[in-house]
Amino acid sequence: MPAHDVLILGAGLAGQRAALAAAQEGANVAVMSKVHPVRSHSVAAAGGINAAIDPSDDWRSHAYDTVKGSDYLGDQDAIEVMCSEAPAEVMHLEHIGVTFHRNERGELDLRAFGGASMNRTAYVADITGQAILHVLYEQLLKHGKQVDRYEEWFVTDLVRDDAGCCCGAIARDVRTGRVEAFTAKNVILACGGAGQVYHPTTNGLIVTGDGIALAYRLGAPLMDMEMVQYHPTTLVENGLLITEGARGEGAILLNSDGERFMERYAPNKRELASRDVVSRAEQTEILEGRGVGPSKDGIYLDITQVPRKRILEALREIVNVGRDFAGVDITTEPIMIRPGQHYIMGGVKTDIHGATPIEGLYAAGEVACVSVHGGNRLGANSLLDTLIFGRRAGVHAAKRAAAMPMPSVAHSHVLDQEAMISAILARPAGAGRRISEIKAELGETMNKHVAVYRDEDGLSTALQTVKRLREEAKTAHIDDRGTVFNQDVLGAIELSYMLDCAEATVVGALERKESRGAQFRTDYPDRNDEEWIKHIELTISDDGPDVSYSDVTVTQWQPEVRTY
Repeated sequence: MPAHDVLILGAGLAGQRAALAAAQEGANVAVMSKVHPVRSHSVAAAGGINAAIDPSDDWRSHAYDTVKGSDYLGDQDAIEVMCSEAPAEVMHLEHIGVTFHRNERGELDLRAFGGASMNRTAYVADITGQAILHVLYEQLLKHGKQVDRYEEWFVTDLVRDDAGCCCGAIARDVRTGRVEAFTAKNVILACGGAGQVYHPTTNGLIVTGDGIALAYRLGAPLMDMEMVQYHPTTLVENGLLITEGARGEGAILLNSDGERFMERYAPNKRELASRDVVSRAEQTEILEGRGVGPSKDGIYLDITQVPRKRILEALREIVNVGRDFAGVDITTEPIMIRPGQHYIMGGVKTDIHGATPIEGLYAAGEVACVSVHGGNRLGANSLLDTLIFGRRAGVHAAKRAAAMPMPSVAHSHVLDQEAMISAILARPAGAGRRISEIKAELGETMNKHVAVYRDEDGLSTALQTVKRLREEAKTAHIDDRGTVFNQDVLGAIELSYMLDCAEATVVGALERKESRGAQFRTDYPDRNDEEWIKHIELTISDDGPDVSYSDVTVTQWQPEVRTY
């Protein structure tokens, strides 16, 4: 039975940064991922990473912008940690080989991003996540035997010992079907978000809420799950992301009248207001009949405002995306976009060290809610979040591991998971709906009722649909009954994870009877600071999520009217 000081589930930026930090503290580390590490969804992050690097900038300004962007739901102690440690982290990345873009003076170039009071986003063209991920993977390889890599292993359960501490995980080797227990003094969840709960989404097919659901089932609280970010610029055709870097370079939004309508909604920041503000403005234009395209369900993003040379230098990937997926040359004509699901601000509740209320269980990155994003994440703060809190979780877990013996995991846990998988494989052919059908209905339901605008009737409909789909998922049809790369089995388990995440999201959205950040309730259209500057926490029970509340940490900045 493999045993490690620190077992990290997920190999994106949070997972790899945690692994490096733990290894540098002397821990024996393992990184487990259901895909090859450089196929992790972090590779899709395009625009950049925020840090107050410019001599005229200050981390407190970055922190204030983040607090304001969060619509005052972010915990300010955590935001202060993230923003104050950002410059050193970006410099560290540059020193280990991330080729950030430089200006004519040879300094790190910084682009504008939404909700920021000045340019503070370092970037590598529009492939920043990919660039950082590959460099971190190279650094992991340098650690050799100190960091074991379990690639293409799928986690089906977390394990607690008699004292209630997390002591390992049960996982299935995707290549052979073998189920095995992995013992660990500490487990760090770095599994990403739950974007596939929605359709369409900018998230890859692997982003199915695994870590969120695993922690929830173990008894860890989820926090702020109602806060789901819709990115303002995704392709109408398929939901593919058009980076915020385009607007940072000067692209503008136009309605069917040719009007630059953001001048009405956010006269100071216009296209570079926070994402929730821009998404609502676009959706309002569409709903009021000023959309573009054959179905009038899009908005024009005009990137021709940016010089062609600069587009080809700084936005080269979306040139390819526009050409290949929309048939548009973005250097010569506008492209149709609309708001699309992009990011989960909520997740597993943690402190500033990544520790959850369950001893031995940590979380970092999009799977976690520390909460630095609150009701709305600023663009280019997500990569920063993964790296700062990935590192902090790795350090804290390694130090905890040094002071304790190795726990043990009973073989009965393996037998339980083997029985669960056998039951999936034993489902009679043709007895239930296909997994893909259930997943499609789930995504369409969430996108219709739990999106940019919400109300009680729609949310109640969504909750009833999720409960029905949960029952249907128990008999979902399986075609592949083999052991090698059985994606049907993995799909069935992933669907159960997504349904857990969907239920938590809808319950949180129903509970928060106000509009704040990404949560806009048309039946409660105002922000209510007297009653709702608090986090909604959800814990598992036999009857669904139990709801409780916790205070938002306020240090320097009192809530004020949020305008751009």
